[in-house]
Amino acid sequence: MALNFNKPEFVRSAGEPRGFLRDGLPQFAFAGRSNVGKSSVINRLVGRKNLAYVGASPGKTIHINYFRIDGKVYLVDLPGYGYAKVSQAEKARWARLMESYFQSESEVLTAGVLIVDIRHQPTANDLTMHQWFRQSGCPEIVVANKLDKLKKSQVEPALQLIRETLELGEGDLLIPFSAEKGTGKEELISVLTQRCQ
Repeated sequence: MALNFNKPEFVRSAGEPRGFLRDGLPQFAFAGRSNVGKSSVINRLVGRKNLAYVGASPGKTIHINYFRIDGKVYLVDLPGYGYAKVSQAEKARWARLMESYFQSESEVLTAGVLIVDIRHQPTANDLTMHQWFRQSGCPEIVVANKLDKLKKSQVEPALQLIRETLELGEGDLLIPFSAEKGTGKEELISVLTQRCQ
């Protein structure tokens, strides 16, 4: 299936399970810490600056947002976790929403895209998200964002630390990415397109 990522449209924002989209189209779920640049990665993929909301402060994605690509698949922007300055009650609501999503969407979930910060070892929250993808039986693509912040000599050791922390095997995908510069964009688009075949 050929996909034109330059034809995105925002479809809906779901704050509770009854708002989840179940029209049979494949879904790619994007997850990551509040300040990891998740919305920026989505915006880079579709060639738009403001399709997914990018906030000055972390934690702006408080619902599950659906973006339809080329009328054929959804990029699903999950609420960020970790750093956002919100109440414990709100964090608990996010967690319940995400859990409901993974439990109910396993049939249409084509792949999970876990976005981590290439400059740091994956956090306990990253590991939890990683396990959610694995337990749901969903193939996972790990995207190491903020590549532009590292020197070339730092890249491979940083990727190795991510592989070890997440216990990634030979066949697991880890894509160095820069939402700022666009590095890794074509590789990620290629992988997402292949998953729809």
